[in-house]
Amino acid sequence: QVRLIESGGGLVQAGGSLKLSCAASTQTLNSYVVGWFRQAPGKEREFVGVIGWNNANTNYADFAKGRFTISRNNAMNMVYLQMNSLKPEDTAVYYCAARHRGATDFGAWGQGTQVTVSS
Repeated sequence: QVRLIESGGGLVQAGGSLKLSCAASTQTLNSYVVGWFRQAPGKEREFVGVIGWNNANTNYADFAKGRFTISRNNAMNMVYLQMNSLKPEDTAVYYCAARHRGATDFGAWGQGTQVTVSS
């Protein structure tokens, strides 16, 4: 199973930007759909966005559209989440997850990285 490691979280002021990274440490991500999810304190985990295994397609939650962008570099085995115009309500632990292109569920998850947006 692929092992994922997120990085890039931190504290940022409202209106600022952060770029999160998701690295695969055990095998290539080339054949995996990679999604980003987040969980705020006291709330359920929610979908942020996803990128197809061949880098062709992305899909975002409504709150992320126009502010967040997912990209990937298969040669580097990395997936990114660029977040702009951050709001305090974006404060959460952000997770990346991988689903093999032939699978139905995200079977591999990272440990998460904290994003805190101050007002």
